[in-house]
Parts: sequence; structure tokens; C-alpha cells
Amino acid sequence: MPQKIGIIVQRYGLEINGGAEYHARLIAEKIRKYFDIEVFTSTALDYITWEHHYPEGRESINDIPVNRFKVEKVRDPKVFGEIQDCIFNEEHTAADELKWLEEEGPYLPALIEELERRENDFAYFIFFSYRYYHSYVGVKKFKDKAILVPTAEHDEVVYLRLFKDFFNLPAAFVYNSYEEREIIHKVSGNFAVPGDVVGVGSDIPAEFSPAAFREKFAIRGKYFIYIGRLDENKGVPQLLDFFTRLLEEEKIDLTLVMGGKSLIEIPAHPQIKYLGFMSDEDKFDALTGAEFLINPSQFESLSMVILEAWALGKPVLVNGRTEVLQGQCRRSNAGLWYTGYREFKEILLLLDQNNELREIMGKNGVDFFEKNYSWPVIEDKYLKIIEKLQQS
Repeated sequence: MPQKIGIIVQRYGLEINGGAEYHARLIAEKIRKYFDIEVFTSTALDYITWEHHYPEGRESINDIPVNRFKVEKVRDPKVFGEIQDCIFNEEHTAADELKWLEEEGPYLPALIEELERRENDFAYFIFFSYRYYHSYVGVKKFKDKAILVPTAEHDEVVYLRLFKDFFNLPAAFVYNSYEEREIIHKVSGNFAVPGDVVGVGSDIPAEFSPAAFREKFAIRGKYFIYIGRLDENKGVPQLLDFFTRLLEEEKIDLTLVMGGKSLIEIPAHPQIKYLGFMSDEDKFDALTGAEFLINPSQFESLSMVILEAWALGKPVLVNGRTEVLQGQCRRSNAGLWYTGYREFKEILLLLDQNNELREIMGKNGVDFFEKNYSWPVIEDKYLKIIEKLQQS
């Protein structure tokens, strides 16, 4: 009988097609051929408030049992904002940081109690996202069985005193990037904790129809694309500002297509087309027809959509102030980066006009994806981490 592994993540569902939650679902579905997998998560769909959405209890998603627990304390954005402002900008205590953790949520003591009750059923627990209640409390309670996928970004949270010792507790780490590992080593000195840079793969369809995408959304001419959440942390307001400014200075036949849930206002402009939430089918059709992908995010531990673009042979343009994104582009030779408007303008015009450059970078992207992020590579790394733990 295969070993049983629990996967613990803040949200889980077919409707969530990005971020650590999508990452967790992909890993659960891929490693179940080797282990008996069970998921523990919240009933929340919204990551801002953690409000109750899915039914409590047990369900099956793609043949994996999923245990849902209702968040006991819905987040009040005003209260949370005040606490966060205190711990980032004022002198504060360890107790203040623990209060922040509780308000950050999702506050799931019942989930932790269930893991305690059933601890002997599981060989290991894989916790996703270090900054949330379930990971902080769960790793501390089950450290000898805990594998942490931190999904850490280079933001203020990672430097809280709360996490310095915490990062030394897990039995092993699964890092998303070399830059993420370096940040965590820097803040905690956890060099002795085993782990590897793994990331996540993607299921790339066998067939695409960019023509169907164009017809469905009335897309004409050349376009580049942004796919993801449209908000401040993802750098989208700056992208919109830079692109509209460029269009005032240059006459170019290139449209910015944007897909994803928006938390900001999108300007009305004939060369900016916002599509809203996109299905996986539409996403891959759109990527296939695009000239290149852009990711202006300020905070990333790994960009899955960049990996998908590379798998499809598309170059990328990224925010160079985000170490992870710049590092991925350097290692792959499949992307370029900007750190301000002038660089954004010159590089975007270069990608727009130089077909040969796009083709070369696209081929580099395919090679980089296959060598580092194909599913056999990802699965083998997970197996080796767990095998090493079993031998220790």
C-alpha cells in the first residue's frame, strides 16, 4: 500500500487556476501515482476575506479526497490593514506579529486539530505557502513530517522575526526558485535543512486554436498578453501607465490583451483589451497566438504562466526589479526585463519589430522548460526529497 501524504493549502478548487493553490492541486494530481494523497483546505474561494464559499466536509476533486474546514475568523480588511501597517512601519512585539498571522488567515484551528487526530495516518504533510496560519502552526506541530513549499516572495513579510526560527523547522523544503532559496537562507540561515529547487510543471494541451481565440474575443492584428490577477502587487497599474504612455509617443500596431480577475480599473483604449477570467483552453489558445507574454509583477516566487509561455515557444518580458523573474530570464535566455519606462519602451519595441529575436528566445524557452519543468523532472525531484527523508 502506498504511503499516505497530506497536502495542506489555503484554498483548493477547479475554479482557482493560478498561484500557490493551483500549484498545490497540480502537485497533488501528479504525485498521486506514487502516494495516497489527501488534501486539507478551507471553504474559502476569496483570498481577501476568506469568506465561506464551498460546503464544509469531504468531497472528491479529480479523484482526490479534499477535506474542507470553515474559516473561523473572516478577515476584516480594515483591521488587517492597521495591524499590517504596525508590523511593517512601527516598533512592535512578537505578539503583534502573531496577531498579524491570525488576521492574515485563513484561521483554521479545526484543520490543525484534524491533522493532530490523524497524524499517524500520514508519512508526511506538504504545506503550501509559509505566510499563512495553517503552514505556520502545522509546520511547528509536525516538523519531523513537514515538507514546506514556501512560495516566498521578496516582500516585507519574509523578514518578520516570526519566520527566522520557523524556516529551520521543516523536515525539508521544496523551493520554487534559486532566488527564493537564497532569500530564505539569508533571513534564517537554514542551510542544514534539506531540500531542492523544484518549482512546478504544467499540463500543455496537444492542440491549440489561436484562430478560435481571435474569433471568440474579436482580436485583430498583433498582440502581446498579460495573464493573471490584475492588481497593484502584480504591477498592472504600472504596466497600463507605461503602455498608454508609449502609445502616445509611438505609432505601433500592437494590442495589449489582458486576462484574469481585475481588482483595478482598466482604461478604455482601442489597443487595450480586457477579457476577464479565462478558461485554460482560452489561455493556451491566446498564448499560442501572442507575440510575447508580459509579467510586470513586483512579487513572485515563480511565475507559472511564464513557464507555460516558454513551453509554447513564446518569449517573455518581465519586471526586472523582481529577482525571481529576472533570474529565470537570465538562466533561460528566453526573456528580457525592464526596470523603468525607458527600458520598457525600447525592449517592447524591439520585441515587436524583431521576429528573429522572438523566434530564438522562443526556442530557448522550450528547451529550458523541457529540461527543468517537464513533469517527469518535477516528479523525480519530489520523489528524491521524500526518499532522502526516509533514509535519514
